[in-house]
Parts: sequence; structure tokens; C-alpha cells
Amino acid sequence: MEVKIGIVTRNENSWSSTQLRKALAQRNVAYICFQFPQIVARVGYSPIATVAETRILEELDGLIIRPIGRGSLEEIIFRMDLLHRLKSLGLYILNPPSSIEICADKYRVLTLLEAWGLPVPRTVVTENVEEALKAFHELGADVVVKPIFGSRGVGLTRVSDPEIAIRIFRAIIFYHGVIYLQEFVSHGVSDIRAFVVGNRVVAAMRRVANSWRANVSQGACPIPLKLDEELERIAVKSAEAVGCKVAGVDIIEGQSHPYVVEVNSQPGWQGLQTVTKTNIAQEIVDFLISEVKK
Repeated sequence: MEVKIGIVTRNENSWSSTQLRKALAQRNVAYICFQFPQIVARVGYSPIATVAETRILEELDGLIIRPIGRGSLEEIIFRMDLLHRLKSLGLYILNPPSSIEICADKYRVLTLLEAWGLPVPRTVVTENVEEALKAFHELGADVVVKPIFGSRGVGLTRVSDPEIAIRIFRAIIFYHGVIYLQEFVSHGVSDIRAFVVGNRVVAAMRRVANSWRANVSQGACPIPLKLDEELERIAVKSAEAVGCKVAGVDIIEGQSHPYVVEVNSQPGWQGLQTVTKTNIAQEIVDFLISEVKK
């Protein structure tokens, strides 16, 4: 069976997209790269969706979705609607559009993780400044305030002063945001990123920083890590809880037990690749090929 894959990416020359292209070429798998704005979708007549002369449903066996990125509400909703339709018509999409939507919302992710019995930090989400201040004290007057949508550690603020807290809460509400505050779990200056493909962790690293925030994109240093059986179980189950086939699972180690703080449905792996012999792009491609051939 000859396979042809589409990579939906804002920049086909970005590091992760380049790695995927190389992995596909090494497996002699045909591929095309394109952006969402290049797609034309049709209703009431065929072809259902095209990019240039390529009929997506008829000529592609699967799509790899790289970060959808910023966009207007209309743009994002249309892109997700399109992915849902293509999936419903039989196209294999990595990751499934439902998991992309879930992982974009930190609150929804935590609710699902908790429902699956996974350990998560105590978290409060509200649109009310007074209730947020009450929660600030309930959570020990040492919290991390996060944007409910966002990634790479951007916008995270640790707050332990009630006067500063209320100013931040008021600013969020002024700009029609939602206040998302999470107890600060003491975990030193490192956290864990586990990279899940299918039903296993293919690579993991400890991210060591100069402060509590340990994203590689924020300057943290990656160190190779072999997960123990329990952490691997937590990572795989976290990905399963949100429906991801490929996921970056972020775990912090509290004094009593680990906590899952985030599941990324469109993870980069440039930092992780520097500390593992596993070819992560190849793992993704091999998994995709096995799925589309089923």
C-alpha cells in the first residue's frame, strides 16, 4: 500500500516539520506540506477539500497537525470544524481534532485527568475577583496564575502577595479573561516532560532551570531521564485521558507524589531530541504509517 501524508504546518522549514519530512523521506513515504489558509473546503459538491491540485480526502491517507497557532475566533473554529469533518469522512488525523481542542483548554484537561484518577494540583478557575482572592488564601497564599489558553510557559506568574494578586485578578477580568490559579507545588527548579507516542513513552527528559518555571523555550536545560514504571504509567494514561496519540506530558514532583500539570497535543521536541538517541520524528511517522495501514 502506497501512503501519502499531509503535514499541516505554518512553516515547513521549522525544526519539527523538517524532522518529520526527513523521517517520511527515509520511509519512502510521499508527503506534502501546507498551511490552513491554503485549504479550500466545499459543501454540497466535491471535492470536499483541496489544497492546490491535491484532493485531501481522495489523495492523502493521513494528516499530521503541527501547531495551529494564533488566529481569530472564526479562523480557529473553521480550522477545527474542517478537521472534524475530514476525520468523520475517514481521514486519519494526528492528533485527533477533539484532543487538540481539549488540550488547548487547561481547565478541561485537568477535569479529565482528575476523572481518570490522575494526580493534579489544586486549581481554581473563576471570573470573579473576590472569589479568586478567597481561593488565593485557600490554596496557601502561594499560587501560579496561568492563562487558560497558552503554552511554552508564556504568561505564568507566581504570586504570594495578596495585594499583587488582587491587582493581577482585576487586570485579567478587565480584559475579559478568566482567572486560573493553581497551588504552587514545591518541586525545586525542574520538571519532567514525557513524550508519548501511541501507548508508550518514547523519550523523556528532566528540564532544569534557574527558577520554578522549567520550559526549554524559557531557557531550561534538558537532561536525559529514564522514567520509572509509575511515572510512565501516569504519562501514558494522561495522554489517553485527553485522546492524544502523540503528546508531551508535563509532570512535577511534589514532596509526597507527582502531579500532572499539562498535556500538550502538538508538542515540539527539539530540546528533548538533544538528550535521547531515539529518533522521535521517526517514532511519530512509524506510528502514523501503522495506523493508516490498519
